[in-house]
Amino acid sequence: MASRKDAPVIVAALRTPIGTAGKALASVDAAHLAASVLARVGADLPAPADVVLGNCTGPGGDVARVATLAAGLPDTVPAVTVDRQCGSGLAAVELGAALVRERDAVVLAGGVESASTAPWRFWPPADGAAPRRYQRAPFSPEPETDPDMGLAADLLAEEAGVSRARQDAYAARSHQRAWAAIESGRFGDEIVPVAGISRDQRPRPGMTPDRLGRLPAAFREGGSVTAGNSCGISDGAAVVAIAPASTQLPGLRVLATASAGVDPRRPGIGLVPAVTRALKYAALRLGDIDVIELNEAFAGQVLACCDALALDPERVCRQGGALALGHPWGASGAVLVVRLFTQMVREGSGRFGLAAIAVGGGQGVAMVVEACR
Repeated sequence: MASRKDAPVIVAALRTPIGTAGKALASVDAAHLAASVLARVGADLPAPADVVLGNCTGPGGDVARVATLAAGLPDTVPAVTVDRQCGSGLAAVELGAALVRERDAVVLAGGVESASTAPWRFWPPADGAAPRRYQRAPFSPEPETDPDMGLAADLLAEEAGVSRARQDAYAARSHQRAWAAIESGRFGDEIVPVAGISRDQRPRPGMTPDRLGRLPAAFREGGSVTAGNSCGISDGAAVVAIAPASTQLPGLRVLATASAGVDPRRPGIGLVPAVTRALKYAALRLGDIDVIELNEAFAGQVLACCDALALDPERVCRQGGALALGHPWGASGAVLVVRLFTQMVREGSGRFGLAAIAVGGGQGVAMVVEACR
């Protein structure tokens, strides 16, 4: 880790509303979702030295570059798209911070996903058979180590001893917290309206454990993971502006980042070693962290990670998380950083923050930040 004195600073952070796939933002492609935020987040800053965006299922062709041009940034600004699957947005912020250290200039970084407009892809014909559509890219080279995420989360919850009741209670709480945050206007300053939409689409005010408890298992007979205690497939974008350590602007100092790999059969646990490493690099303990944002892909997965870290789940996503807001894959890691920025900079709550996300294929990404006001 670089010394805190030399650490880059996140000085601005914005996101789109998060829309359920096929609904509120279905008419906006990935590049234009990202462009709407890029145009705003860097408006009061010098032209960036680079743009780094995470994306999983876009049309290719360097979505970050297309978004940069669509945002009206100078055509002299280069851009690169990165793919660490669900961790792409947070990995992009990590790479952006490294570029700031190297170039001593502002970099814009984040992620975007438009599941609604993702192109259909097909395996080419083989042995005379017709082309075969595939639903997702492989996370692992061997079928037995490449389970669907829902099944993997269900098995992880069972192995970790996370009950269905705990999962439903956690998911209901995420909705309740997110709805309270929306109603109190706590998301307002971080959202850039898109296509006439200015608030997140998915959170439900009446979500309760009893209501969720009526839903059937979604991924295997006798399982505990349901559509209700899983995140939604979503559209959205999030971008942060990262400035050199010498900046006089308030923001979040990037103290440490870490990535880790785990058994691809249990990808949801991947954030645990990433968090452990990031905290070590920052010379901090979980008890030192004031604001914690973990990507809530599945309630059982988040709870298994909390148990492994000896972390009280009550401390996680205090204004709701992806179970309520949704999971725009390539953007979700950057959304976590925007959520930290709102709570720690806009609201002035806490000194140290942690963002972490698990990744399909058995990886995790984590980042530790410090508020500088």
